[in-house]
Amino acid sequence: MTSSTAIRKVFQGVASRQQMFGMFDRHHQRPNRWEDEPAPLYSGEWFEIGEAEHDYMFEILPPLWTRGPMFAMREYLTGSVTSVFFALRIDGVIRHFHAYCDLADKESVERMRIAILERESRPVRAMTREERLEHIWSSTAGDYRGYAGTRWPEAMRGQRTVVLYGGSEGTFLKLLDELTEAEIAAKLPVHLRHLPSPIAA
Repeated sequence: MTSSTAIRKVFQGVASRQQMFGMFDRHHQRPNRWEDEPAPLYSGEWFEIGEAEHDYMFEILPPLWTRGPMFAMREYLTGSVTSVFFALRIDGVIRHFHAYCDLADKESVERMRIAILERESRPVRAMTREERLEHIWSSTAGDYRGYAGTRWPEAMRGQRTVVLYGGSEGTFLKLLDELTEAEIAAKLPVHLRHLPSPIAA
């Protein structure tokens, strides 16, 4: 199964409330959901939300802690991983973000804050291949994404899959990580298809 503890942006644009709640548990379809340790799947994920969604989450429960423009949710997702919300000034505008941080690592929240600021302060909008794939995964409905099961070669089992449309061939499943550039472009919304890579930015 795909696992990562790297800091990574998983959605482009500002998530609506419905999208936000969907991304809180975007790995819920994973195999062995109740057997494996999911912390590495979630820790490091972040995306932008609106001010209303940020304030709504602040008011649901008393936060675990608040530190200036940041607060952490009292309820942990798993182990020591919980939601941390940020209100950050970027280019003179206050923007709001949700991130999963592992609070067992005392530096995780500050590293996340710095990573968000660096990523969102780029002078040219750009998306890495990884960000394109994560956006596709986050924005694809549950019925059209999943995980490679027993019909797949053993080395591929547990990896993420998405449904593609093959014209006269109909629909078929493909591993998310193996999408071609043309397939990625077809799965992205029009306004994201032609963004440059960070190398070209």
